[in-house]
Amino acid sequence: MRLSDFIVGNVDRIVDEWETFAATLTPAADSMSSVELRDHAKAILLAAARDMNTAQTQAEQIAKAQGEDVGKSPTLDQAAASHGELRHTVGFDLVQMTSEFRHLRATVIRFWVESLGAPQISHFSDMIRFNEAIDEALAESTAAYADRVTRSRDIFLAILGHDLRAPLQAISMSSEILMRKAGLSDADMAYVTRIKSSSRHMATMVSDLLEFVRSRLGVSLPIERKPMEMTVACRDAIDEASAGHPGCDPDFTSSGDTQGDWDRSRIDQMLRNLIGNALQHGASTHKITVSLVGSESHVSLSVHNDGEPIAQEAIGSIFDPLVRSLNEEAGTRNPSTSLGLGLYIVKEVVNAHNGSITVTSNFGDGTTFMVVLPKRA
Repeated sequence: MRLSDFIVGNVDRIVDEWETFAATLTPAADSMSSVELRDHAKAILLAAARDMNTAQTQAEQIAKAQGEDVGKSPTLDQAAASHGELRHTVGFDLVQMTSEFRHLRATVIRFWVESLGAPQISHFSDMIRFNEAIDEALAESTAAYADRVTRSRDIFLAILGHDLRAPLQAISMSSEILMRKAGLSDADMAYVTRIKSSSRHMATMVSDLLEFVRSRLGVSLPIERKPMEMTVACRDAIDEASAGHPGCDPDFTSSGDTQGDWDRSRIDQMLRNLIGNALQHGASTHKITVSLVGSESHVSLSVHNDGEPIAQEAIGSIFDPLVRSLNEEAGTRNPSTSLGLGLYIVKEVVNAHNGSITVTSNFGDGTTFMVVLPKRA
């Protein structure tokens, strides 16, 4: 009997074995019903049998083995993906889920071989096609499971970031009230100032985390364009950076018409992260330079710092999330407090305004980030 016909004729017996094995995958299986344990097993098996009976060229077989979509079975993929999602929902770990497919493969082959007489050449072809189908199902289940894991993690981070804002605001407001009290000694004022500065850094990190999670959950960065003056925003961002870094005195120049329609809160995010990055990685003996030039249709902003350049192998991924400089401790002004999200947020803000951002970095010239933003949507 051909393997595909054997699977169809013995599908219930095979699924019974699947259920028996799935019941051993504790602790998740302890509270699962028979229907939940069997899940999409029958649909996966029947779809695999149909796939095995579909004509396939050698080129399609090679393409499928390389992970391409050529010759793949939508029904098999859908059943397998649903299985991966549900196994994550009920609490199976990834090893347990993949072990189900290992057991399924072994069960089918064992039952089939026991039913055969003398082996035939066609049986080898059947086994190849069956293994292809199971590998396809396993890949789809694993991908769906991994997507659910990623989404669950991102939702957790979103909740964490949201809930952290309230205690941080309480710390910031309390330190502000303490700073206004009369009679504080210089030592006490230094402690309070440090608390306020640290809470400001933490608030920035939480804000970056929330923006990162928002993008991961598929929500584009929302902006609300209103008339604003970019020069004013730059000065405010520099003043804030200077307050958090005593002794910092960035050079700022502005020329041309720098009025335009942008989202002020997003622009503030971009400026804080760009200037903060320059302060973080700039040499302690050199100043930070911020330059703004306005033209009729756009503004160009450059943020420059001297010091250790960005490693060439890191330039290509500098705007990726959760990426930190390979040499961030070398020659830096301050120890790192970054989550590796600052420049990612900068790029997201620039993209949301239909702008562009580039970076150049080398010995002698230092590091310069150049942002170009159109004045209108």
